[in-house]
Amino acid sequence: MIEQDTIKLLRECDAGVKMGVSSIKEVLDNVKSDKLRGILVGSLREHEELDKEIQKGLDEFGDEGKDPNPMATSMSWIKTNVKLMMHESDKTVADLMTDGCDMGVKSLSKYLNQYKAADERSKDIAKKLIKIEQRLGDDIRGYL
Repeated sequence: MIEQDTIKLLRECDAGVKMGVSSIKEVLDNVKSDKLRGILVGSLREHEELDKEIQKGLDEFGDEGKDPNPMATSMSWIKTNVKLMMHESDKTVADLMTDGCDMGVKSLSKYLNQYKAADERSKDIAKKLIKIEQRLGDDIRGYL
């Protein structure tokens, strides 16, 4: 049970971190403020660093991880591009990113509770990702 919950939690973290990286990269070209760009780039680096830790954990179990849900990825892409076409601004970027952060925190918290038997290392990874998402959301709320 411990091993299965650990793998499942790591897979969800893998999908979440990939979604975060993709979302940040998607909006970066539309950012006007150097400060907002710095916040996003810093968070991108944190996501990429944590991804290495997630991959290491998955490799130990011989697991390839999990890509984000294709429907969620497609809907996110459409929403992002439509909103940015209509209103290309830092406010729009912040709005999109805070929504994504909130959804990430909610999903990861759900998985953390669902996979209670996961080992402490994978739980710590999930908690780190939750903190990264919370911090990003908090840091960019001033642009809303």
